[in-house]
Amino acid sequence: MPAGPDIDSPVIDSPVIDSPAGTDAVLRALADPHRRDIIRLIRSNEMPAGQIAGHFTLTQQAVSQHLSVLKKAGLLEERREGTRRLYRFRSDALTPVRELLEEFWPDALQRLKRAVERDHPRKAATRP
Repeated sequence: MPAGPDIDSPVIDSPVIDSPAGTDAVLRALADPHRRDIIRLIRSNEMPAGQIAGHFTLTQQAVSQHLSVLKKAGLLEERREGTRRLYRFRSDALTPVRELLEEFWPDALQRLKRAVERDHPRKAATRP
């Protein structure tokens, strides 16, 4: 009989990002320019929500909604410190997107190679 969950282990509430739905959620979250700006802002240091909002002309509520979408997509981790909510970028959440793009990249390079070779054929080497 398999062992149950370890009661003493902390539970981390993070979305599953290895599933296709997780990849789609990340791509949808990254589609919005404000969300990309938020990620750029906090990619190297944790920041409270109010400080993040101070960098935008958006309302606090709009920034909060963007943070929520990013968190649900697994791109942000939220930590509470008293009454403050601190957000930090989770770069590992981009792994499924990176893998998806790498899946198509070799094919794109092969098509480019064929197009270049077709448009600029090599000249046969002439022997003296």
